Amino acid sequence: MCTDMPDHDKVIAVYSRKSRFTGKGESIGNQVELCREYIRSHYGEGADQDAEVYEDEGFSGGNLNRPGFKAMMKAARERRFRAIIVYRLDRISRNISDFSGLIEELSRLDIAFVSIREQFDTGTPMGRAMMYIASVFSQLERETIAERIRDNMHELAKTGRWLGGVTPTGYASESVKSVTVEGKARKTCRLKLIPEEAEVVRCVYRLFMETNSLTLTEAELMRRQVVTKNGRYFTRFSIKAILENPVYLIADPDAYGYFADREAELFSGSREFDGEHGILAYNRTRQEKGRATVYLPVKEWIVAVGQHPGLIPGRDWVEVQKKLQENKSKSFRRPRSNEALLTGILYCGCGSRMYPKVSGRRTKDGRQAFAYVCKMKEHSRRSICNGRNVNGNQLDQAVLECVGRLEGDPAVFAGRMGQTRKAYVSSRAQNEEYEGQAIAMRQKKAEAERKINALVDSLAEVGNSSARMHITGRIEQLHAEAESIGKRLQKLEEKAFGSVLNSQELDGIKQFLPVFGKCLEKADAVRKREAVRRIVRKVVWDGENAHVALLGEERRGEM
Repeated sequence: MCTDMPDHDKVIAVYSRKSRFTGKGESIGNQVELCREYIRSHYGEGADQDAEVYEDEGFSGGNLNRPGFKAMMKAARERRFRAIIVYRLDRISRNISDFSGLIEELSRLDIAFVSIREQFDTGTPMGRAMMYIASVFSQLERETIAERIRDNMHELAKTGRWLGGVTPTGYASESVKSVTVEGKARKTCRLKLIPEEAEVVRCVYRLFMETNSLTLTEAELMRRQVVTKNGRYFTRFSIKAILENPVYLIADPDAYGYFADREAELFSGSREFDGEHGILAYNRTRQEKGRATVYLPVKEWIVAVGQHPGLIPGRDWVEVQKKLQENKSKSFRRPRSNEALLTGILYCGCGSRMYPKVSGRRTKDGRQAFAYVCKMKEHSRRSICNGRNVNGNQLDQAVLECVGRLEGDPAVFAGRMGQTRKAYVSSRAQNEEYEGQAIAMRQKKAEAERKINALVDSLAEVGNSSARMHITGRIEQLHAEAESIGKRLQKLEEKAFGSVLNSQELDGIKQFLPVFGKCLEKADAVRKREAVRRIVRKVVWDGENAHVALLGEERRGEM
């Protein structure tokens, strides 16, 4: 609910944003300090001390989907501000539509918008007009950068080279050295076939064409003990990724017709579709920080014949795409009314998660009857796990009773908490060391990405000179370095954030336990589930008994 406040009670908001951390230049801290100086000189001494600061570091200005910005606008709609100050116009947005909508909304809320660098103040008509003009040039700059990147994709597509990234199953990335006409060494990458992995890919396609089902394909691969290159069982999602990837498509007349009919940008003529090599498709996805990956339609792809051998004939690959499209409406949907309390923390004895499967029956007290089913059992069609299902209503009640009994045994529970606290204290120093290493890696990765962006921009200036080959080679090298750092960073972050509870969480549980039973008397399923997760870490069903793990120890509950 919005309530009007007297102007003298309203404060000034400061907003700052930077796409990535650099520690220099127009950093978050520098932007905030410049805004505070502006507030002191225009709104009086002391006004800057009351200012509310909102920050977004590591977020693009291409959209408004940023946590700090959203929090600021929520407060603005509550009419808490008399003005919003930014250091520069593009700190808010580079998109004209987003920006104009923001200015109109702030105008309705009677909140001034000030940009220090451009000296714009929407408190005046001329300021509003000039701000709209500046936002046009801001978006023009963004679109120009996007065009340069796409032009670079066009040039690279002509070569049919592998540009790096996650190497698809069936291939390995190998370095190829060559000598240019100027006598200079040149290094590029291409995909090299791995025969045993290639046979796995062919098997995936054959099974899907036979079953017309991702689930049945997954089950059959499990039954045959076929695993990914990482030694894990295939899932429906990894299978679908293989089936949709054009890298496996043999460049034959059927493949050419498929892309030509869908108006993809083809950088190889029909004669180059020789029935031997595979396809490389650029610009297949759009990725933005804070948003899910968007898969673009085929008409936006940049397609070229690669230097690697293809695996799947065009006719079969096209037929698979048709089947996948038809099957979209058959995808699994989770039941809307889920009363299960142990979803996400219940495991089968085989190690796989168990999920609730609702029946059409009702219990004696009128609740919906359901069972917990092993995910591995369902997906493998009992070929890997054939454990018993468990009555979900009874198991939920047994776990609640098990935890409820702890209320009368606070000393034992406090002892367990003490053991967990020791584990937390001993691991904290190591976590701090991990985090320090992670910060250094993030800085190295950001520096590599900065150099890549600078080199991409320079491609538009060098034309088709020999320097272009050196620049593209350097881009590939930096891309490989950034990918390597990213993988090491991911592993390091996994170590830094273990499952041990911290002191605040332990103290919260200690205070919560005595009122656990009272909280559940009139609570709905969602509240009960939240309450259970504050006490229970994991439940394992072995087919006969349920083992409830509480803060690192197990407590057996007979069913």
